[in-house]
Parts: sequence; structure tokens; C-alpha cells
Amino acid sequence: MCARIPAPAGVTEERVRVYTPRRPPIRDYVLPAALRRDLWPHRRLIWELSLRNTQQVFRGSWIGFFWTLLKPILLLSIYTFVFGVVFRAHWGSHASGSRFEFAVALFCGLVVFGVFAECAGAAPSLVLRQAGYVKRVVFPLQILPLVTLGSVLTVSAFGFGILLTGVALLRGGLPATLVWLPLILLAVSLFALAAGWLLAAGGVFVRDLEQGTAIAVTILYFATPIFYPLSAVPAPYRQILSLNPLTLIVESAREAVVWGRTPRWEELCLLTLGAAIAALFGYAAFMKARRGFADVL
Repeated sequence: MCARIPAPAGVTEERVRVYTPRRPPIRDYVLPAALRRDLWPHRRLIWELSLRNTQQVFRGSWIGFFWTLLKPILLLSIYTFVFGVVFRAHWGSHASGSRFEFAVALFCGLVVFGVFAECAGAAPSLVLRQAGYVKRVVFPLQILPLVTLGSVLTVSAFGFGILLTGVALLRGGLPATLVWLPLILLAVSLFALAAGWLLAAGGVFVRDLEQGTAIAVTILYFATPIFYPLSAVPAPYRQILSLNPLTLIVESAREAVVWGRTPRWEELCLLTLGAAIAALFGYAAFMKARRGFADVL
């Protein structure tokens, strides 16, 4: 930008250049190329931090990584007793009256929803816990939600192993529709990243967001058909629950993994596309908000 400065008397007037910082265009934030430019060079750092976070969870514990097997089995036993024995819940036309079948269907919803819940629950405090990176060190803060997702998926792998073992025992083998599981995991991971970037940025400016997120995740926990099939919900409420994107994800996972049926792949593909757009929007919001992190922290 050029500005004309009046010259003193006796001095020839000249044109000088004044530097004005240019704000990066929004396309630098939302295009997939920006994600590749900002995230791909840090892929090794993301991997190492994910492993470190996973190890820290069990560091100092007596049984270490066995918690990844013991915790889901204990939760599954409790939920199966409460909902399968006390409340006599079942899965409609899919159910054969077997409590083991109910337990497998329930556990499928738990592990898939858990990927989103763990990432969203940890997101509001991600930047707050790394305040030193904001003030003292040049650190790619945008990778923090990816680090959390990597750690969550690593721990969840044990849960999926238990799930597939249960399905194999229930059906006598794994169904061919298991090929849809990567797409289902991609959809829930993209939604987890979208929530991670948005909540991580918001948590810096609104400290109550962590408590609010915990309440919202709990509400979402019961508004998603984890403990019940969507078909058991009365029609007016069923339409409301269908607005929850995790409803289609959990139902698709149960159809593909447990029942051996092809999920509604057209809706699932559209949902994955919407999740990708939401992740791009969350990333753009985070990159725009990070310029004010140092002032607040």
C-alpha cells in the first residue's frame, strides 16, 4: 500500500512504502489444501504425541493397558444387566431373546459413540492445558484435536477388538458388511474433529464451556440410539432423534457390524460429506480464533 507523505521545505517530495500486514484470505483456512499444508508436515509429531497421551493415561497404574479391556467389559456388564435384565430391553425384530445378542448390539453403540464423546469432552481444555505452547513456543496448536483423536482411536481399538470377537461368537463369523466400518469410523472421526476444533477455540474464551460440553455430551448420550433401537421410539420423537447425526452413524454401525446388513449407504455418504464440511468449518474457526489466544491466556 502506498501513501504520499508531505516533503519538508527544500526537500524533493518522494513516495515511500508503508507496510500494512495483509490478513490471509479465508480460502487459506477452509480449503483442503490448507489442511494438508498445515497438518501433513506435522504427521510424525501427531503420531508421537498421540502415543505419549495414550501411555500417560495408564502410567503408574497397576494393570496398565489391561484397563482398555477391563473398563469396557465392566461397563458392558453393568449396562446389559440394567437395560437387558431390569428393563427387559430388546432390539425388536432383530432380537432372538438372547442377552448376549443384546450385549453385543449395545456395545457396538457404546464404542462408536465413545469416539465422539471422548474427543468432544476433552476439547474445551485442550489449549488451556497447553498454555505454555501459546505464550513461549511456536507450536502448531491446530494439531491438538488430531492428537486427541489419535489417542482415542488407539484406546478404542481394543474396544472394537472385543466387539468383533463378540460378533464372531454370535454369528459364527464376521459378516461381509464389515467393509462399511471404515466409512462409519471416518464419519464419526470427522464430527469429532469438527467439535474438537470448535470447542478447543471456544474453551479459551469461555471457561464454562467445559462444564456445558459435559452436560451436552450426556444429553447426546441418551438422545442417540445406543441403549434402544430407533424403531422403538414413537414416531414424533423419532424424527427429532433422526436430526442427530450420530443416530445414523450408530444405527449404520449396528446394521453393518452386528446384523450383517448393508446400511443406508447413500445417507451415510452424504453424512460423511457433511462431516467433512463441518470439520473444515471447525478448522477455519480455530485458525481465526487462535490469533487471540495469547491475549486471553
